[in-house]
Amino acid sequence: MTMPRIVTAELLDRLFASDPAAIRSRHDLRRVHRLMGTRGIAVRALRACGVPRRATGGLRVLELGAGDGSLMLSIARALQREWPTVQLTLLDRLDLVDVATIAEYAELGWQAEAAVLDALDWARCDAAIDSRASPHWDLIVANLFLHHFDDARLGMLLRAIAAHTNRFFACEPRRGWLARGGSHLIGAVGATAVTRTDAVSSVHAGFRDKELSALWPSDTQRFRLKEYSAGLFSHCLYVERIQHAQSAPH
Repeated sequence: MTMPRIVTAELLDRLFASDPAAIRSRHDLRRVHRLMGTRGIAVRALRACGVPRRATGGLRVLELGAGDGSLMLSIARALQREWPTVQLTLLDRLDLVDVATIAEYAELGWQAEAAVLDALDWARCDAAIDSRASPHWDLIVANLFLHHFDDARLGMLLRAIAAHTNRFFACEPRRGWLARGGSHLIGAVGATAVTRTDAVSSVHAGFRDKELSALWPSDTQRFRLKEYSAGLFSHCLYVERIQHAQSAPH
């Protein structure tokens, strides 16, 4: 029996950023990423995607739902040799990226900046302006973020992404019985009540099979899509504009 996809508001999203419960839950999320192997999954996919280096200015990368920027920082450390110069925008609806984190990116040669904006507002703004005049990114990344949206809002977000990047990578929770069982055991590693509840919700809102591909804009002739399972609990989508095709992650 297949689990239906159910999207509900997670507890962390209802808390103020300064709430002690929210702070503890964000610390838990770093542990969740380690358990899921998110960093390794993302690094392998991004190494394989063959993003060409720009002659000047470095790669332009946007992370949606970046949180405090710590996950992308760990990915940057792994990719620094291959991508020595990157202009990175960390977009999140909350102002969570501190000066110390920006400085750590700078030590790697990455010029990082935080953009405090809801991703759906970003998508609406991009939809309202001429795409030729709006920012274009070499790569857009989302980690454990897309599952927060129902199909209608996710479709709008994916249309904005398709209009403004050559490559897109997302790593999301896999919706299945194994992941569901694991989400109920997360308290065993010390996760707080907010994280324990949200972990179960995330699995129910996760993806399987070709669900993300089905929501990508229908004009797919311009893109090559690869949707696949990774690790024990993750589900990924990699998209590449065909005229820039180099290689796909395995």
